Amino acid sequence: MTAAAQVACWCVVVAAGRGLRFGGEVPKQYVPIDGRPLLAWTLERLAAQPRIAGLLVVLAEADPYWPDLDKPAGTPLRTATGGTARADSVLAGLAALPDSVRSDDFVLVHDAARPCVRAADIERLIDLGVPAGGGLLAAPLRDTLKRADGEQRVGATEPRDARWRAFTPQLFRRGDLSAALAAARAAGIEATDEAMAMERLGFRPLLVEGADDNIKVTTPADRVLAEFLLRRMARDASATVS
Repeated sequence: MTAAAQVACWCVVVAAGRGLRFGGEVPKQYVPIDGRPLLAWTLERLAAQPRIAGLLVVLAEADPYWPDLDKPAGTPLRTATGGTARADSVLAGLAALPDSVRSDDFVLVHDAARPCVRAADIERLIDLGVPAGGGLLAAPLRDTLKRADGEQRVGATEPRDARWRAFTPQLFRRGDLSAALAAARAAGIEATDEAMAMERLGFRPLLVEGADDNIKVTTPADRVLAEFLLRRMARDASATVS
């Protein structure tokens, strides 16, 4: 058994956003999907992965929905208060991890709005990302990519070779990621994901191919798709057990 195969990581779950693109008064992480809040689905899926040692959920200040959320049992669970930007929330989550998570230990960061992540993909990310010094789930770009001009017409067709779509979880050492996010903030740069912050400091994160159905719920249409995917995954799991 390799050293990576023995690694279990804490996971910082970013759930402090307001989901403005989704619309509505309820933050999108609490919007019901098949009768349960989106965040409940995400936490349940993460907690079911044995390689996740604990969950650190980053919430908005005075989040009124969290106390009533059905939470997974059997997995250590902590919370922290996030900031206005994603990077601020991740930094708050990293700072709130238990002291047993050392600076050189690997941690995962996952979007609360990605409830369909597959356990096998998390396993592969840890197994491949740890020896590589860090990595992220992603998928090669398969669609033709267009660049728009100022009139919303096609300005150019971009090459899709070597282009990937970044997913979460993303996996890095706690100390390295904290330093990278803090450096980006000090430089006035908004890091839209953890890998971007790490790249600025010279890291070359490993791209670990994951399933395309690890979608991020951003619009009402995504909600419908997530509901379909979760039902299908439940059916597949039942068929495997039987």
